[in-house]
Amino acid sequence: MAAKSEVIKEILERYKTIWALNHASAVLSWDREVNMPEDGIGGRSLASAEIAKLIQKLMLDESFVKLIDRAEEEKDFTDVEKGIIRMLKRDLKFYRRVPPEVVAEFAKVTSEAFVAWRNAKERADFKTFAPYLERIVELSRVIADKLGYDEHPYDALLDLYEEGLTSRDVDSIFSTLEPGIRRLLEKLEARGWPKSHPLEEEPYDRHSMEAAIREVLALIGYPEKRFRIDVSPHPFTTGLASPFDVRITVRYPPKDFREPLFSAVHEFGHALYELQIDEALAFTPVGTGVSLGVHESQSRFWENMIGRSREFLLHIAPILRRHLPFLAKYSDDDLYYYFNIVRPSLIRTEADEVTYNLHILLRYRLEKLMIAGEVKVADIPALWNEEMERLLGVRPKNDAEGVLQDIHWSHGSIGYFPTYTLGNVIAAQIRHAMGKLDEMIAAGKFNEIKEWLRERIHRWGAVYPPKEIVRRATGETYNPTYLLNYLENKYK
Repeated sequence: MAAKSEVIKEILERYKTIWALNHASAVLSWDREVNMPEDGIGGRSLASAEIAKLIQKLMLDESFVKLIDRAEEEKDFTDVEKGIIRMLKRDLKFYRRVPPEVVAEFAKVTSEAFVAWRNAKERADFKTFAPYLERIVELSRVIADKLGYDEHPYDALLDLYEEGLTSRDVDSIFSTLEPGIRRLLEKLEARGWPKSHPLEEEPYDRHSMEAAIREVLALIGYPEKRFRIDVSPHPFTTGLASPFDVRITVRYPPKDFREPLFSAVHEFGHALYELQIDEALAFTPVGTGVSLGVHESQSRFWENMIGRSREFLLHIAPILRRHLPFLAKYSDDDLYYYFNIVRPSLIRTEADEVTYNLHILLRYRLEKLMIAGEVKVADIPALWNEEMERLLGVRPKNDAEGVLQDIHWSHGSIGYFPTYTLGNVIAAQIRHAMGKLDEMIAAGKFNEIKEWLRERIHRWGAVYPPKEIVRRATGETYNPTYLLNYLENKYK
């Protein structure tokens, strides 16, 4: 980027090496989940730990720190330059306060924990994963204490994923959503909204589904030369801190084609965000999505507000019928209700948009209890099952259906889950601010939708803090009433 300040120019030149190491680490992480043979975990864990230590060493290099300190004393910075300093100060806070040995151990433990989680999930045996989670929780407590917080240690971890977010914010959001969702579920029960559909049991050919997904993504416009689609046990997006290379993955269960379809549209939303960041910000601290909550708002906006709409169905139904011959006997209404089934279920990634946030509420409460030291890791499976039954009226038969279903704790991502609900909240605010979204979808004006998102959100990367990005795009910060209004209107 063309910086005006000489000190910023010097900072960015030094930062390129740090960027390159983060880039390499992201590629290693992607490869671990897509290609790496299981026995490769030992070398991969060591490599990840050494890269993490090297990044910290470079960030804390005395001459680099002095450059950042010097920049803080200057005036008349552009907004981009202010954003660069803000993001570097956030990183410095972490690396100054969290000892290198903790950073290295965390990287090593989480690399090992991923394989342990995958094997434990296959065997539905939490006990084999528990020692890794215990250590991850212990290290997370250390990190929270080192970073500092005002009210709750969990706030320090929240801030790592969503700058400025606190448990007080999250409690406020859920205090509106939980009763609202419960009321809506009661109404849907009374109205007899579909809880199941025969298509859920329909097997499909994976290669045909892959072809259908690529055609659907082509419809909404994805740049094939900068975009890669692979397969993994848990769908995810890897942005490599540049708008030129983004990877998504999809999971293909043997039946119920809805899952891979909407996983792909969901991950497209994440990828689009990274791809539409202003190229002038590439290779800088602000050349990435600003936060996980804002990132999730993009994926949920495309998956739910667009992907599950009746207007979008009219575009993709011919594509799906062309690749999946068994759909010939199903009407568009069949497809619409299949896409929008509402029922309490065990698996978060398969949850409908009405019940989804109750899954997040469960995880949020358990994480706070673990970090506060109010429960033992060994007690988490039982607490999970009890809370699942209280919130959703269903109870897991085993650990794979319950506490082991998500990959996040194996990654050490404690404080991450609330950003999913925040993403749903922001997505509904974007829908409201955008105006006549349904008409735009019906007319196939996907480029106009993408341009609105690019101009209001994507192009800015991390130049502004998350709450400021949301305020600029929608006129206010987090307001869950728009999400409840959207759900009420859609399902009435």
